[in-house]
Amino acid sequence: MFKTPVFLLITVAILAACATSPTGRYQLMLMPESQMTQMGLQAFENIKKETPVDASTSTRRYVNCVAQAIIREVGGSWEIVVFEDESANAFALPGRKIGVNSGLLKVAENQHQLATVIGHEVAHVLAHHSNERVSQKFAVEQSLGLITAISHPQSGTGQTLMGLLGVGAQYGILMPYSRIQEAEADRLGLELMARSGFNPAESIKLWRNMSAAGGAQPQEFLSTHPSHSTRISGLTAILPNAQRLQREAQQRGKRPACSP
Repeated sequence: MFKTPVFLLITVAILAACATSPTGRYQLMLMPESQMTQMGLQAFENIKKETPVDASTSTRRYVNCVAQAIIREVGGSWEIVVFEDESANAFALPGRKIGVNSGLLKVAENQHQLATVIGHEVAHVLAHHSNERVSQKFAVEQSLGLITAISHPQSGTGQTLMGLLGVGAQYGILMPYSRIQEAEADRLGLELMARSGFNPAESIKLWRNMSAAGGAQPQEFLSTHPSHSTRISGLTAILPNAQRLQREAQQRGKRPACSP
């Protein structure tokens, strides 16, 4: 049982760490953003050491074209790397890092569908979802060992932390974002790609492609990830607002023209 002073300190720390997401949802964020950035940078370097970088100049140019259109909406200098990996995956990390697997380009059939994925992953970073997950997992027992863990990604704690950051698939462990966080990233990401001038209606086609490529899924109640059909329904509901944002973006001359 906690001693009263320690319990009070933990309670005060948790209360002080309450934050609000871009959609107005309350979040627990115990970690300083500087520490999350450090972990994101270290994780990205580890991935670059473990996973080959795609050698195709045209592929890198295409992915950069799409990503930069989105980055212009959020600001800052982001590193974008295309990895030689057949899984249809992408991720973004604190510290302004974006990774796209070459296998994603077989499922995302055009610039708009690729922008859907990149916008979604960048939205996770903007909404501080990694901080939220790390805070929830390591709030009491393991928070002091985070930097050590991320520098040793093959250790048990290191693999868990990589999963919490959203890149655990590279290390055999994936800690999925919660349904709430996924829905939030879907909404924010769709708005982001629409403000960049991409066609948000293509997000529906993307997830149909994902469904076809992924085969059978476990029942939704067995997973923290929403089913593809639930995700499509959610995107369909917010599509009119995203289409309005796209029209406004195009009126301002934002018309991305990225091709493989």
